[in-house]
Amino acid sequence: MPTRVLTNTFHVDAAPEEVFEHLTTPESYIGLSPLVVAVRDVDRSEPGVVRYTSVERFRFLGLSYDNPIAVTLLTERTAGGLSVRGQVRSPGGVQLGYRFDLFPQDGGTRMDDRLDVSASRFLLGFAAGQARKVQLARARILAERLSGRPANGS
Repeated sequence: MPTRVLTNTFHVDAAPEEVFEHLTTPESYIGLSPLVVAVRDVDRSEPGVVRYTSVERFRFLGLSYDNPIAVTLLTERTAGGLSVRGQVRSPGGVQLGYRFDLFPQDGGTRMDDRLDVSASRFLLGFAAGQARKVQLARARILAERLSGRPANGS
């Protein structure tokens, strides 16, 4: 299955622990991802793992479709920084692997955001385009939520 890798690095004027806490709280994704409209069935029973159902709303040609997806966040605390990663499978065979690496930088956090989007050739362009929009919006929204200023994306 074809794959596209999307990367974005930006700075947030908040400590890595604060950014990590925000990214490991499923309810934070409502509005953090412009597609996520609801979160339910949060399970934190396993250390370092957060499972939940995220509801994404897609609009196309005046119609809307709510897509419930199972999400698993895997968290890591290393000597160099903090990391949140996971894999999402959506209907239509679209798969999204993601990784958010957080590092102390200039009194705040440098966030390296990587998305691996896999889909059929027919869907890959659309899926990657939607994922990129979400990725860039996430940088802006996260920076605004935690620091009150827009992010500097690359």
